[in-house]
Amino acid sequence: MKITIRDLSLKGKRVLVRVDYNVPLELDKTTNSYVITDQTRILETLETLKYLIDQKAKIVLISHLGRPKGKKNPKESLAPIAPLLNRLLGVPVKFVGDCIGPEVDKAKEQLAEGEILLLENTRFHPEEEKNDPEFSKALASLIDVYVNDAFGSAHRAHSSTEGVSHFVKEKAIGFLMEKELKYLGQELEAPRRPFVVILGGAKVSDKIEVINRLLEKADSLLIGGAMAYTFLLALGHKVGNSLVEPDKISVATEALAKANERNIKFLLPIDHLVTTSIDFEQKIAKSLEWTTGIDIPEGRLGVDIGLQTMQSYGQEIKGAKTILWNGPMGVFEIPGCEKGTFSIAKSISENPSAISIVAGGDSIKALHQSGLSNKVSFISTGGGATLDFLKGKVLPGIASIPDR
Repeated sequence: MKITIRDLSLKGKRVLVRVDYNVPLELDKTTNSYVITDQTRILETLETLKYLIDQKAKIVLISHLGRPKGKKNPKESLAPIAPLLNRLLGVPVKFVGDCIGPEVDKAKEQLAEGEILLLENTRFHPEEEKNDPEFSKALASLIDVYVNDAFGSAHRAHSSTEGVSHFVKEKAIGFLMEKELKYLGQELEAPRRPFVVILGGAKVSDKIEVINRLLEKADSLLIGGAMAYTFLLALGHKVGNSLVEPDKISVATEALAKANERNIKFLLPIDHLVTTSIDFEQKIAKSLEWTTGIDIPEGRLGVDIGLQTMQSYGQEIKGAKTILWNGPMGVFEIPGCEKGTFSIAKSISENPSAISIVAGGDSIKALHQSGLSNKVSFISTGGGATLDFLKGKVLPGIASIPDR
């Protein structure tokens, strides 16, 4: 287990906390300012911040937002987050329009115990993504303790996630990072059985490493989304005009053989929701209809799992003791194509005795839309980080924090 903020004496110390405030912002035309449209990632850090306030630390927050490619961009400024944090925490939250330099150092020096200083987007500097040592050193200026609480960015070896740790003596993880490691690490390392994994999304190529890794641990894999059509094609089924990866047929075949060899249930859709055409910009799927079998007719493409599949997947989830869900079952963003994905959320919510973990932006978005997000054990804040962790890769942002 990693050193956590509980293990350190923090009173009066300047604590640099790497948070993941990469949140969606939209322009409010009435006020001509950017507003946060999803506060989830900010809310997830409050437990750590409240603890640091109670411990009378002087708190400095750093994060990236978007992909400004090393240039200042008002659309990707962290400025709108300061007043929100102030409201949520009830303590002064100052903001500086940079993350390094004399003005930042002055603001750090003036911080009182229990106060928060939010710095500007680290990616406004090209050195951040290059993990430049001089930039890392500048971030660490006047800092006593470095805390990484940004699991969603832990798979990147950037200055604010890895480089800065080399210039600060005391290092720890925050409570959000601790939770991620508990659920994705400990709970999945020796899962209570049956362990059911639900995987969706478009591409087999994106998930094959995760599938192979989970085939060593899971009792059942339930596959949805467009990648299911590549598996069905590998089994000789007709998939019409559905999105497939013909060059990944052999990879899909190998995964199916591995599941068979290990006596693991590898469930694929037995029926589908199909359309004649789909317009992602207008969010329209034309002539939607349910199929009654596995094969998808010519001229049609699959956009969701079918009614019988929902039932069979629901039964599997019902008997699970550990559940991991990553990826939607179809194009849930388009009205009429969300039923399969929502049915997964509903089935998970109806099994409260299971440890349930939901990971990946789209699954989390769907879970919130279904209104059932309070019915799962844990929602992971990582996208790529979660997948890398599940693949068994070393995440630089975690490796840079010493073990207890």
